[in-house]
Amino acid sequence: MTHTLTPIERLKQVMARLRDKTAGCPWDVEQDFATIAPYTIEEAYEVADAIERDDMDALREELGDLLFQVIFHARMAEEDGLFDFDAVAGELAAKMIRRHPHVFGSAEIRDAEQQTEAWEAHKARERQSKPGDDASALANVPVGLPALTRAQKIQKRASRVGFDWGDAAPALDKVAEEVKELRAELAAVKPAPDRAEEELGDLLFAVVNVARLAGADAETALRRATAKFERRFRQVEDMLAARGKTPDQSTLAEMDALWDEAKRAERAAAGR
Repeated sequence: MTHTLTPIERLKQVMARLRDKTAGCPWDVEQDFATIAPYTIEEAYEVADAIERDDMDALREELGDLLFQVIFHARMAEEDGLFDFDAVAGELAAKMIRRHPHVFGSAEIRDAEQQTEAWEAHKARERQSKPGDDASALANVPVGLPALTRAQKIQKRASRVGFDWGDAAPALDKVAEEVKELRAELAAVKPAPDRAEEELGDLLFAVVNVARLAGADAETALRRATAKFERRFRQVEDMLAARGKTPDQSTLAEMDALWDEAKRAERAAAGR
């Protein structure tokens, strides 16, 4: 009987061939965990981008690219005698079962919010049970995360032990306070770049806090705001091109007026 490979088995074979030191791809053979890590992060962002654009064809492709990153890392680990893809998948399945006792056991969970609380409590217990691990409430938040995402995760961790504003209003007051401090620093006779940077960092951290307490994701909010800016600026460029001009041939006042026009048109199209 001919054994037909499953898609994941075929993918693992493809990866093994790519890494073959004699018959493989020279580029793939040269890579290690550190050189591949940036591509792993990039692929995760491309998955998020496909979701943001609601492009399911792109999402299917990008999920494949992200899976390839997992296969790549697992293959390198297998070559070093550390673990293989099956170990990764098996450990993940066991962890999901362990962290969902309301699905695979007798525990009861009322809603998604309670599940989130239970999930984080379980993770905290797992961290505390590992000898020699950092027992801080802020432990194991990856330093390689985007700054906004990491700030929000750090704030959530502190919130779980009671160190929090409670709602967005006082956090917004903190933003106003940080804006005042940044203005004062920038208005100094000889502004110190490192001090201005510190005050700006405090302001950004405070804004992330407002986003979290308002129920928004800071990273998503900024990504969408950036996409909106890009969309409107491109409209300004198109309107200028219709006049035979480019942005560098235009005044700020002219571009600002076109920006307002693009903004009004966009809102009208959205029914706002």
